[in-house]
Amino acid sequence: MKIQPSKKMALFVPAIFGDLKKHAQLQQQHGMELIDLSLGSPDIAPSETLRQKMAELTALSSSYGYTLTGIQMFNEAVCRYYERVNHVKLNPATEVVQTIGSQEGLVHLPVAFCDPGDIVLTTNPAYVAYDAGIHLAGAEPYYMPLTKENNYLPDLQAVPEEIAQQAKLLILNLPGNPVPAMPSIQYFEEVVAFAKKYNIIVLHDAAYSEFYFKGDAPISFLATPGAMEVGLEINSLSKSFSLAGTRIAYIVGNAKMIAIMKQLKSNLDFGIFEPIQQVAALALDNAEEVTAILRQTFSERHKTLMEGLTSIGWEVAPSDGGMFVWAKYPSSLNSVEFAFKAIEKTGVVMVPGTAFGTAGEGYMRLALVQPVEQLQKAVARLKSLAH
Repeated sequence: MKIQPSKKMALFVPAIFGDLKKHAQLQQQHGMELIDLSLGSPDIAPSETLRQKMAELTALSSSYGYTLTGIQMFNEAVCRYYERVNHVKLNPATEVVQTIGSQEGLVHLPVAFCDPGDIVLTTNPAYVAYDAGIHLAGAEPYYMPLTKENNYLPDLQAVPEEIAQQAKLLILNLPGNPVPAMPSIQYFEEVVAFAKKYNIIVLHDAAYSEFYFKGDAPISFLATPGAMEVGLEINSLSKSFSLAGTRIAYIVGNAKMIAIMKQLKSNLDFGIFEPIQQVAALALDNAEEVTAILRQTFSERHKTLMEGLTSIGWEVAPSDGGMFVWAKYPSSLNSVEFAFKAIEKTGVVMVPGTAFGTAGEGYMRLALVQPVEQLQKAVARLKSLAH
């Protein structure tokens, strides 16, 4: 029997993450001690309160039915969180929709709003799920470079007029993955004006909104005047609450857009396990306490890695938040070659910048997922690759 993938599958090329893992495991078998800074998977366990609540709820026989579009408790907790933390008032019945982790929501959202051939404005570099969703919808990406000269923010004024006129969707991620640039109210006001001028839907990926290390929290896009008219914000409990494996996230914003997403979701799944939703609601209602501990830990790691890499000659992108460090390494090797050499010579596992787009050449993405002591050790090892 001849088994052949669809033509569309040619758009979904295998990510480099699997190759990095295999190479790292091979070096480990040869006696190398690994320091894995590749995947942004939280290494801090959820709070004991959340774990106990999950255990209690999963023991109930009533917990195993379909939840369809989500339980009211979860939607109301999202709205309380947004009003308390972001000063944004939302309607739990019409302005919230659940997704099975942000990855699922990000990949499916372009399907709901884009026709084949439509243009989606995205960044280069960018989180890999954005391209996956654009390709799934049959849309065409237009890449806005993230440059040092523009503080790693996409320059909307540089988008050609004919592209802006055709664009259907704009995807932003601030603070971002892989580049942890921070938003400002002035920048988001520019985004709203741009979206209104060209009738473009805005999706802001706020997965790292609780990862801020100086001053106030990053601004919610929806807190910007006029943002509810033009867009949506997606957020996840994976990073901020160490609930990555539970796969729960949500999209909030414009009611008409949310209704369209609900229609799509009603054809894709029957909801998330109810205990997960209840635990997520508990986490959101106690966000300030839970995320304060997270910020303290990650702030120390962020400082250690930023200063350490700078001290050995790396050019580190300035950042006051996010879960990653984006840095230009001092070597003539391309980013893939350098990543594999780093594993072989030092045991430090990083992701080459080109995994996120062509503009990532010469850069590495390092995740803040190891204790300070391990990060110090990683820097000491990487020093040997500086020349």
